[in-house]
Amino acid sequence: MKIAITRLKEKGDGDRALCREYGHDCYPVSPIRADVYRDRILAFADRVNRGEFEALFFTSALPAQLIGPLLTRWPRVIAIGPTTAAVLRGFGIGCETLPSFYSRDFAPYLGEWLAGKEIGIPRADVPNEALLDAIRDRGGVPGEVRVYGLAPTGEPLRTDNADAIIFTSARSFTDAVWTPRADLLTVAIGEVTAAAMAAGDIPPQVIGDGSLAGTLTALNRHLAEKGEGTSR
Repeated sequence: MKIAITRLKEKGDGDRALCREYGHDCYPVSPIRADVYRDRILAFADRVNRGEFEALFFTSALPAQLIGPLLTRWPRVIAIGPTTAAVLRGFGIGCETLPSFYSRDFAPYLGEWLAGKEIGIPRADVPNEALLDAIRDRGGVPGEVRVYGLAPTGEPLRTDNADAIIFTSARSFTDAVWTPRADLLTVAIGEVTAAAMAAGDIPPQVIGDGSLAGTLTALNRHLAEKGEGTSR
């Protein structure tokens, strides 16, 4: 299949090799862009290098790309998923990966270890009080720093030649300018994105596990059940 995958403009096309492993071709479409707060990034990296945090939690690949090259030392590092982990490891930063790819799983993953620990969390300028409250409930101190904002590009998504579209976040769906088609397979990377799509009257036909690899696995399972294989 030819798949359009929603990505931030700044992330580029890093998905094609993975898609090929699953028998598909893909290309990025960008409903949102990142407005990077450079001063906050520099200040956060300086705090990490001075040893002010007991752990870091990277909730997406972009802050890993922005901050990883600036670090000379780091504490325990947790990545939300395999893509983010790969970026960090590319800078020589060893990290753990959550067993499931949702920020709500961060506090349960660390459990009692969080007590008395300050956790550095560089992330997008969007609220996630559930994450912060979950850390506090276990005695931790969330050191959230919003290092980039998200803004709609306003650009119509190029889907004319696509067989499927994968929405990789709730915002990528709600901010998208696009025209649904009856023959365009709609896919959500995970349940949070799926809920946003359902609320927008476009329930996804395929729902992944929160990772792109898991989503492609779910897509191929769906195609096999429909007897369509991996090409159309």
